[in-house]
Amino acid sequence: MINRDENPEFLNSFLDYSITILNKSPNSVKEYNYDLNTFLKFIKMHFNLAKETDLSEIKINDLTINVIKKITLDDIHAFLAYLTNEYHSKASTRARKVSTIRIFFNYLCNKANLIEINPAQNLETPKLDKRLPKYLSLDESKKLLDIASNEDNRNSQRDYAIITLFLNCGMRLSELVGINLKDIDFGECKLNVIGKGNKERTIYLNKSCMRALADYINVRPKEGIKHDKKNSEKALFLSERKERISNRTVQHIVTKELQLAGLDTNKYSVHKLRHTAATLMYQYGNVDIRALQELLGHESISTTEIYTHVSNEQVRNAVEKNPLANL
Repeated sequence: MINRDENPEFLNSFLDYSITILNKSPNSVKEYNYDLNTFLKFIKMHFNLAKETDLSEIKINDLTINVIKKITLDDIHAFLAYLTNEYHSKASTRARKVSTIRIFFNYLCNKANLIEINPAQNLETPKLDKRLPKYLSLDESKKLLDIASNEDNRNSQRDYAIITLFLNCGMRLSELVGINLKDIDFGECKLNVIGKGNKERTIYLNKSCMRALADYINVRPKEGIKHDKKNSEKALFLSERKERISNRTVQHIVTKELQLAGLDTNKYSVHKLRHTAATLMYQYGNVDIRALQELLGHESISTTEIYTHVSNEQVRNAVEKNPLANL
């Protein structure tokens, strides 16, 4: 939860703008607040406005807009260098902070008119290393589903349905947790989820998903469900306490099933199941890249393209199919 009392007024105004105008999700706004708190604490230290050298001890609620007006592109570069040297931040972490800083200064300069010059106007994004996504093989995926379907516990139908949705639909953790019963259309074999930026999209369900959901809903608690701010009474997946399941509980379920299947939990996680679904659909289902983009809810096609890499087996087959192979 964001403690607005610890923020300067202009930061809280930016957070309000992000929620109401940019329509950012609570998680995104929380990340904005964290990134900008870190940046502004560094600025106080960098400008010798704080005696403390530990960022966690620096207060920023007394920062004025006049201090912000003094920030230059060099100061932002100094912040990124600080993250690299002191925290060994990855390029992807610095890239996220660069994105936040850009949006923040664009708001201050062009929306709120609190500063005249935008120091982040020419701020570049750190070059990211291109890494192939980690994913389960087809056999490992089948093994994970087999283990989950045969596990003997009182939540087995729920846990199997969760694993099935992840591996078949490639949805995000927050999307799965947010599913309500009314979001599922059994007649049309589809469900609606709320993705990044509060964008709603439709996910079509195959027979395995429909069967797993039906089996779970048949045993889902009908009474004693909590009426709370999380709208637990509407939620599809419930915890032992009969409230909407949490991100952490789902992560625990996935980790447990991975361990039972003998798979490396240091290598695989909830998000890796999303990678798995996307990669398997592309490699085995001849899925069009645009359809995959729509399914995964990617804003940019370039994000989806990381799944279009070819496997070692495909490379081997290509060589074997060379007409000179048998000469």
